[in-house]
Amino acid sequence: MKILVLNGSPRRNGNTETHIEAFKRGAEERGHIVEVIPIGRVRVKPCEVCEYCHEQKGRKCRIDDDMIFIYPSLKKADMVVFASPVHYFGFSAQLQAMLSRIYCWHKLPASKYALILSSGSPDVFDGIIGQYRHIVKYFGGRDEGILTVSGKDNKSEETLQKMYEFGKSLKDPKEEPPGQE
Repeated sequence: MKILVLNGSPRRNGNTETHIEAFKRGAEERGHIVEVIPIGRVRVKPCEVCEYCHEQKGRKCRIDDDMIFIYPSLKKADMVVFASPVHYFGFSAQLQAMLSRIYCWHKLPASKYALILSSGSPDVFDGIIGQYRHIVKYFGGRDEGILTVSGKDNKSEETLQKMYEFGKSLKDPKEEPPGQE
């Protein structure tokens, strides 16, 4: 299975990136192909709702930024993992900008989704989890899991083991019994 992880953190070696590395190791050991895009460190402008994409064949966005490199990965992914620090009750601004650019397609083609969130504070995840669940439902996809971590637990061995095990637990759609996809 091709898994695309969208890392919304602008920080190198921060909590989100550490969680992603543990998740990726487990998923790759299971045989999945994992691509991580550092959304927090690329140049992506938010959607301008200019409607250019809806007037053009192929739904191409007119904004000239790094999304031209991200769209092909989004198109090929069987599973998309949204990974973000929680700065103020929502996805990072960088990841939110990228999410707004999906407007040109309306929906992502992936069938599976997951969410990895980290914060310095507990009890800040409900808004993002609600948004994520609505996104997955709108896309017609399946939620494979939500992992949230806060405070001192962010880089704990227990947390990194959970991230690793989550990646390792993912099944390729070909491994699942009919009707379970």
